[in-house]
Amino acid sequence: MTPVPQTTSPTPFETRLEERLRELAGSVPDPELPMITLAELGVVRGVHVLGPGSVEVELTPTYTGCPAVEAMTADIEQVLHDHGMPEVHVRRVLTPAWSTDDITAEGRRKLAESGIAPPRAGAAHGPVPLTLAVRCPHCGSTDTELLSRFSSTACKALRRCVTCREPFDHFKEL
Repeated sequence: MTPVPQTTSPTPFETRLEERLRELAGSVPDPELPMITLAELGVVRGVHVLGPGSVEVELTPTYTGCPAVEAMTADIEQVLHDHGMPEVHVRRVLTPAWSTDDITAEGRRKLAESGIAPPRAGAAHGPVPLTLAVRCPHCGSTDTELLSRFSSTACKALRRCVTCREPFDHFKEL
């Protein structure tokens, strides 16, 4: 049975509880990019208390075929169960679609620190340039080349820096 969010306004207690549950759900590491959390990735869209001991979490996958969404769902359920929430429903929300603009500044920083070139900020709201300057996360050079349109996951491409010769993943703009 699919839960139906409450229709009355949440009480101040429920609002604080929803905020805390959203923090907990958002603290889950991404299964494919464990250096960033689901909150930093921008995929946890909402948390709603449905009733005593019951919560719904809205999750937007990075793309509709994302294989990690099942692991994300299970990890969110587990962390909320571990913090005393017996009934957890994770609902996939496809509208509005996720974009790389949803990644927080902290998430972008952590990707770069881990050797993954983060997507350009604002890429989803403007024209895509014909030539994409991707900065090497190792040396900072923009003299990079595409090795493969796909890397360890479908949302990343494999590139190499011409300057330092190091290969690296680039999180593609969506």
